[in-house]
Amino acid sequence: MKCTIEGCPGQYEQRTITHTVRHENEVVVIDHVPAEVCSVCSDVLLSPETVQHLERLLRSRRKPARTVPLYEYV
Repeated sequence: MKCTIEGCPGQYEQRTITHTVRHENEVVVIDHVPAEVCSVCSDVLLSPETVQHLERLLRSRRKPARTVPLYEYV
């Protein structure tokens, strides 16, 4: 599919991404999220099913597989 960003000549490709979101005052990083990513500008599209899955994952409050250090840019 052609990229939806005006003027971008790229095409979306199926890839996995690392998605970062702030949820309930915590930074949450979710790895291996399926997404469509533009080959030129790197715009990301998530399917409605993927978004619903991410929302369920965040609501479940399961213990994370790993933890990572968080640095603040000051």
